Amino acid sequence: MRKIILRENTKIPPFNEPARELRVLNKPLWLYQRDILAPYCHIEIEVTSFDQVSPTEEETLVYRDNLFFNDAFIEAFLAEARASRKPRQVAFSPDDHAIVHHALPLQEGIRRQGDLYVADLWYYPRGVAEGDAEPLVISTEAREIGYYHVPTYMASESGEIVYYVPVRAFLSIENWVHVFMANSPFGIFSLGARFEREAERLPVKARLLVRSLLERKQFLSNSMLVRTGKDCQIDPSAIIQGPTYIGDHVTIGPGVVIGNCIIGNNVNIMQGCQLMLSVVGDGCYLPFRAALFMTTLMENSMVAQNACLQLCVVGRNSFVGAGTTFTDFNLVPKPIRTMHRGKLTSTGMNVLGSCVGHNCRIGADITIYPGRMIESDTVLVRSEQRSVVTRNISYEQSDHHHLANGNKHARVYSLD
Repeated sequence: MRKIILRENTKIPPFNEPARELRVLNKPLWLYQRDILAPYCHIEIEVTSFDQVSPTEEETLVYRDNLFFNDAFIEAFLAEARASRKPRQVAFSPDDHAIVHHALPLQEGIRRQGDLYVADLWYYPRGVAEGDAEPLVISTEAREIGYYHVPTYMASESGEIVYYVPVRAFLSIENWVHVFMANSPFGIFSLGARFEREAERLPVKARLLVRSLLERKQFLSNSMLVRTGKDCQIDPSAIIQGPTYIGDHVTIGPGVVIGNCIIGNNVNIMQGCQLMLSVVGDGCYLPFRAALFMTTLMENSMVAQNACLQLCVVGRNSFVGAGTTFTDFNLVPKPIRTMHRGKLTSTGMNVLGSCVGHNCRIGADITIYPGRMIESDTVLVRSEQRSVVTRNISYEQSDHHHLANGNKHARVYSLD
């Protein structure tokens, strides 16, 4: 089968890069898509529109390159589309909670068509044909996962803070919030939900129990759930619970607590750090007592000591100073808003952190309000006027413009 990739060149603030270049589960999105589709497709063609697709009788898959989907989703879509033997377009039910509650806000790629939602993913059994492909409804098999023991003033109208976690994940990445969703609720959480479903089978439970007994480890810490690469140094006092995936040449210091994370290659996590439901990209460095919760660090970034990031995204080659705190709870009882296509738009979430672009330098002891964006290539230095970030920060507002001695921190990632 060949695949036709529709290029989506819209740049996503504050990274100022197309979605395909942004990291999802520690891979650029284009590489993640390629790996997911490798078992099915042997020819790859990139175009900007359907008009550029050459006619052929070959089985064809067409998708836009800002889409995030996991292997369970693609397996289900292709199996049902092939069985129908006709052109099909992916569709979703209005009752699919993962799509309606988490995928629809801040985007236009998943759109209403009649009684369904459709997106830019098509299957053609004999080449791209003229005329409309029939919608094919795929269930994400969402499972409700939430935080049930929080004060009522932090809860939604339902009385709980919950995520509808899809076993079959699908997103159109058009905002930095979707990068967060793809990595945490639709990424790490989804992997955990799939494992929970597998663990309900008696043979899997038996293998987990035997492995825990042989390794003399707690149930969630055995090697079936915590997979470690080569040449890693992990202090015996570190607590690591799975599903967690650790890359090669990783150093984890004493007292570190890691729960349900993806850790890339050449990562250094020093003593006392705490990481939960987070993705740490290749080459990142976390000094002592840094804390990440449902946060994504892209490659070669650093979060200094005592910094706290919750439900955040940090771009590549960025630095977050010591003691800096990214708040995530809206003190006003209404959903947090963030910028989307030039307008403040509701995210539909009462709890959400902020986003830092690529190549940023954030000074020590700064407090950043929820839903804010700091544009790529920005430098922020704490001062009496800027100890709390209450608004989005653009490159033009960067403090490096006011620094002396010929500072050369120039713009690399432009939105233009």
